[in-house]
Amino acid sequence: MKRPAIHHRPLLAAACTALLLPLCGCAQNPAADAAPAAPAATAPATVYFTHDISPEGLQKAYKALGRPLEGRKVAVKISTGEAGNTNYLQPALIGPLVQSLGADIVECNTAYGGSRQETAKHRRTIEEHGFDAIAPVVIMDEFAETEIPCPAGSVHLERDLIGAAFTNYTGFVILNHFKGHQMGGFGGALKNLSIGVASTAGKARIHSAGKTDDAGKVWGDLPPQTDFIESMAEAAGAVVNCMGDRAVYISVMNNLSIDCDCNGHPAKPEMADVGILASLDPVALDAACVALVYASDPATSASLRERMETRLGPHILDHAEALGYGQKAFRLVSLDGGEPPSVQRVDAREE
Repeated sequence: MKRPAIHHRPLLAAACTALLLPLCGCAQNPAADAAPAAPAATAPATVYFTHDISPEGLQKAYKALGRPLEGRKVAVKISTGEAGNTNYLQPALIGPLVQSLGADIVECNTAYGGSRQETAKHRRTIEEHGFDAIAPVVIMDEFAETEIPCPAGSVHLERDLIGAAFTNYTGFVILNHFKGHQMGGFGGALKNLSIGVASTAGKARIHSAGKTDDAGKVWGDLPPQTDFIESMAEAAGAVVNCMGDRAVYISVMNNLSIDCDCNGHPAKPEMADVGILASLDPVALDAACVALVYASDPATSASLRERMETRLGPHILDHAEALGYGQKAFRLVSLDGGEPPSVQRVDAREE
């Protein structure tokens, strides 16, 4: 399958507000821990891997990254899952890591008429799914939203609209359930950073590729699919650049349905669980997860591969890399001893 071409028209990314700068890390004293400029992709990014999908495996993946967040005010960004869905990351799995960091779980309200569009209903879902039993849960756009600049070179979005409480934190764990997605092809780190951190209006902005912030209007006037995928990459870049070197990225490849955790009636997973992956590069992390899907049993991965390809999901990696906040090239490092799993695709297809 040929990837669609990327067309750029340069945009001047607006500066963060004076209030936002010191909080989210868009600009810091270089002598402190400023976000480094994106390095040239001279070597593949490291992605750590373990087959151990357990609280211990999650802790092992976090520690392998060598970027301790202890002592910071930490936000763990997850999807709390739509009512009726059971595929989301379970509190029993993530609780020990969240608690070891003294972290808040953070989320935003959705932009569709489900169980999480309004704060009151969202909080009921959070309670039903057990997340408030393991940590405080902050709905970041409950009271306000704020804008941050998208990366220079963005095509569709000049600014990303996010839940304002995001700016209260100085450390971030972007904790992703990798799976398929009805609109994006797949959901991993980049989707969690873009749609996941965006406010309800910000989600409408991304889904419409910048045409509207009105969640009531977006679904009847969707843009070309490529524009939506690229808008997600641009919004994710805004968040990555603001977090700088205060973030780690971890993805759990289990319950691999073709549908997102935002679906209350998802298709049953067909693939076997794969493992936990972690990186300091969210683009490489998603690229590694995608590669492991393609390297899986061709019979059981067929539906997920089709979902990713028909929605142009892998194009988000191309656009994100072009925007300079990560790279697709990666090397897997096993945390289990021995060799990491092969990402050689087992069912070769025509390119």
